[in-house]
Amino acid sequence: MPNHFDNQPHFPGQATNFLKRDLGETTDKPDEERQVIIHADLDAFYASVEERDRPELVGKPVIVGGSPEKRGVVCAANYVARKYGVHSAMPAVTARRLCPQGIYLPPRIDYYAEVSRKIRDIFERFTPLVEPLSLDEAFLDVTGTEHLFGQAVEIGRQIKQAIRTELRLVASVGVAPNKFLAKIASDLKKPDALVIVEPAKVQEFLDPLPVERLWGVGKQSSKVFERLGIRTIAQLRQCPLDILRARFGSNGEHLWDLAHGRDGRAVVPEREAKSISNETTFERDISDMDVLRAWLVDLVDQVGCRLRRHGMRGRTVQLKVRFADFSLITRSCTLPEPTDITDELWRAADELLCQRLPAGHLPVRLLGMGLSGLDDTGLAQGMLFDGEDREKHERADDVADQIKERFWVGAIRRGSSLRGESPRTP
Repeated sequence: MPNHFDNQPHFPGQATNFLKRDLGETTDKPDEERQVIIHADLDAFYASVEERDRPELVGKPVIVGGSPEKRGVVCAANYVARKYGVHSAMPAVTARRLCPQGIYLPPRIDYYAEVSRKIRDIFERFTPLVEPLSLDEAFLDVTGTEHLFGQAVEIGRQIKQAIRTELRLVASVGVAPNKFLAKIASDLKKPDALVIVEPAKVQEFLDPLPVERLWGVGKQSSKVFERLGIRTIAQLRQCPLDILRARFGSNGEHLWDLAHGRDGRAVVPEREAKSISNETTFERDISDMDVLRAWLVDLVDQVGCRLRRHGMRGRTVQLKVRFADFSLITRSCTLPEPTDITDELWRAADELLCQRLPAGHLPVRLLGMGLSGLDDTGLAQGMLFDGEDREKHERADDVADQIKERFWVGAIRRGSSLRGESPRTP
C-alpha cells in the first residue's frame, strides 16, 4: 500500500523529518506541557551481538534460539535470515525449513543482559528518565536535558554514535512528542534509522500508515478492520467512535486515541516504578503452551535480575496476556512475603499461565510478566521454600549475577528458556 514515505530517499542512519525544523523548535504546547521522547531500539539485538563477537557470521543468516531437533523456538533472526521469512517466536523446525542454510545459535540471555546494561549506561548519560522495555529497547524523556546536549534529534544521533563506537552495535531511534509516536518512528525505517516526528505534523506522519502499526492490532483485529473498510490510520481516525466501541469495547476508544496521536503516559525510570515487568509481542500468534512457557522463563529471569540489581523485592506476581482477537486479560497472585528469588517468581508465574487462563483460549499475541508491591528494605522471611532450600536458591541467584557482572557469559541459566525443553527448576 503506498504511503507518503515511499518517495522519500532513505539511507542507513539518515534522519527523516516531518517539519522543516528539528523537534523542539516549535510546539503547539506551552513549555511546561511539552514532552520530547526518544525510543531507542537495538536492531536484531541478539543476532547482532553474535555477529559482533564472531565476524565470520556477518552476511550469513543467523538465527538465535532453540534447536530444531528439540521443539526449539526462534528468539531472534538477523536481517539476512528475515529475507527467508524467519521471524521471532517461530518454531525452529519451521525456520530450518525456510532457511536450511541458516546458522543456529543458542541464546546467551545473561550475556545479552550484560550488554544491555552497557547500553543503559549510554542512555543515562543524556537523561535520568530512562524506562527500559526489554533488554534491547527503552524510552528516554529528554525534555529537560536539551539545553545540555542539544535538540532531541542531536541527542538521538549522539546515542546512535555512542552505541556504534563503544559497543559496535546499531540502534534505531525515534523522536516524538509521546511514547507511542516515538515507538512507531523507531521501527519505521529499520535498520539504523533516525526518524523525527514533529508535533505539528503528527497526523501527516500517522495517516498513511496501515492500522497494523497501532499497538496491539494483530491478525484477528485486522480482519475486523478489513470488514469495516479500514486499512489506514487515517480511515480509523475518521471512523465514528461508537462503531469502534461496539466492535472493540473499551479498546476501541484506546485505538481511536492512538489514531489521533494521543498518549499521555510518562516515562517512568525503573528505580521509581511501582512495578517491574517485561513483555513481548509475538510476530505470529502462539497457541503451543510449551512455547509460551519457554518465553515466560526468560521474562521471569529478566525481571528477577532487574529486581536484584536495584536491591528490591516484590510481592504480587502479575501475568499479562493479549489474545489473537485483541482481548486482554491479567492474572495475579500475592506471595506470603516479598521476594527477588527467580525460582519463586517462576513457580508463581508458571501457575498463572498454566492454570488461570480460560479453557480453550485463542492463540496468544502478547505475553508479559511483572512484579508489584515492591520493597527495598532488604527484609525477607521464609516463603515458598523452607530455610535451607531457600538459601540455596538465593546463593544460586547471587552466583549467577556475579558471573554475569564479571565475565559477561551465560554460564548459568534457569530452566531451558528458548531451547525447546520444558522449563524446570535448578
